[in-house]
Amino acid sequence: MTVEPFVQSSDLIKKGDINMNFIQVDKEKCTQCGLCVNVCRGALGIGTYGPEVIKQQCISCGHCVAACPNGALDNLNSPLKNQVLLKKNLNLNADSAAQFLRSRRSIRSYKKIAVPREKISKLLDIARFAPSACNLQGVSYHVIDNPNTLKKITEITIEWAEEKYKDDTSTLASSIKTQVDNYHKYGIDVVLRSAPCLIVAITDSSMMSIGRDDTHFALAYAQLYAPTIELGTCWAGFFENCATSCYQPLQRILNLPQNMSVTGGLMVGFPKYTFKRLVDRNPLQITWE
Repeated sequence: MTVEPFVQSSDLIKKGDINMNFIQVDKEKCTQCGLCVNVCRGALGIGTYGPEVIKQQCISCGHCVAACPNGALDNLNSPLKNQVLLKKNLNLNADSAAQFLRSRRSIRSYKKIAVPREKISKLLDIARFAPSACNLQGVSYHVIDNPNTLKKITEITIEWAEEKYKDDTSTLASSIKTQVDNYHKYGIDVVLRSAPCLIVAITDSSMMSIGRDDTHFALAYAQLYAPTIELGTCWAGFFENCATSCYQPLQRILNLPQNMSVTGGLMVGFPKYTFKRLVDRNPLQITWE
């Protein structure tokens, strides 16, 4: 087997500031079909001897390696040896996919059972495969399953809400004040819903705007995957609003590295109840041009 680096662009190499030797090709397997170039975002082009690196635009997505029908390519930033060969046909038809997606529910009542950390790890291992801007994969997770810490987070978030919305007369403030009243009068955990686990998504503070979007994709993956391993989830918006406001009492409880900021929160636990029907939504609104 002959494995050699792709032909390089001499002009780029002469600049001396770009490492273009990250892709290799097995010339005996490569048929120069150009499929790798077609799925690339612009780093590859077809040259005299087949695919070659033409621009410094590789984000290590691995598309070129994954798409090659002959296994002729290797990207050192997304190695062929780490890619999984698709062998199993899932036969997921449109009706099954639609029912699966529609059956996702926000779980607000949980069994008083701790979630094994192995399950949380499995859940987040799927979340990491969600798309991210330029394949930066900058979201990491701080998981809290200590009951005392969870209770303290709820208390602090309530204190923050009382302080923030004290003189606010907006519709949002009115809704939040009602929630706070339910907490004080009835002891209802309106922040974390007594979930036994809270997943806190975090990202580098300098990448906050991108990190929030990437977090939403990742936690959506987690929410969809959760029912397959018997878990239920709900977005912890009350907590997230408090955390993203940089409320110091909460910051001290979370004790995150100084350069990291909260971009999302997800309650996780074993659902106390099951749902027998698919809930409807507002009618689809769409325009065409």
